[in-house]
Amino acid sequence: MYANKHKHYFLFKLISYEVQRREEKSLERRLKQAAFPEHKTLDEFDLREQKSLSKKQLKQLRELWWLDQGYNLILLGPPVVGKTFIATGLGLEAVHRGYKVSFITMDDLVQVLKTQEITRKSKTRLIKIIDSDLVIIDDLMFLAMDRHEGNLFFQLINKLYGQSSVIAISNKSSEDWSELLGATAILDRLIHRSEVINLTGDSYRIKHRETIFGNN
Repeated sequence: MYANKHKHYFLFKLISYEVQRREEKSLERRLKQAAFPEHKTLDEFDLREQKSLSKKQLKQLRELWWLDQGYNLILLGPPVVGKTFIATGLGLEAVHRGYKVSFITMDDLVQVLKTQEITRKSKTRLIKIIDSDLVIIDDLMFLAMDRHEGNLFFQLINKLYGQSSVIAISNKSSEDWSELLGATAILDRLIHRSEVINLTGDSYRIKHRETIFGNN
């Protein structure tokens, strides 16, 4: 009887180890696919420096109800006030909860879209983006797109519409998007079922930069 108990315990530990290893490998794959520029969590974000976002609002965002419901987030504000930090932190939360996430800058996304029929790398990247539960697009509307680029971007947004959530990060106000996008249909897809968050304040990076000098 002791031998059977020992055998069952050994099998339980072995199965538990295999399940843990699979979960760890799955997490590693999702983190690799996400391609975050840095792995900073929301716990590291100093909310005292961002007065336009309350502790309660950040907590609600971290619960990811908007992702479960297929909502988009639009993070607007001047450069370096923490928009990318918050978006990446939410993306990391999603990855650790089993969601597939893709992070990409607008400039890189346009290049991927324009070369998807030419290079295997771009095609593979685009497939992963479309397959994601959450797509984070940084520096949206940094530069105006021509008609061809706008059409490719619209096709992507149309594919994501209703099946994936998007976090769009932009220094431009939503009123400027129509002119830069060149198509109001794209704007409609992004704005529909979205929460727009306007961030204000001084540069988060400058305030929290590391220095080679001491505090003396």
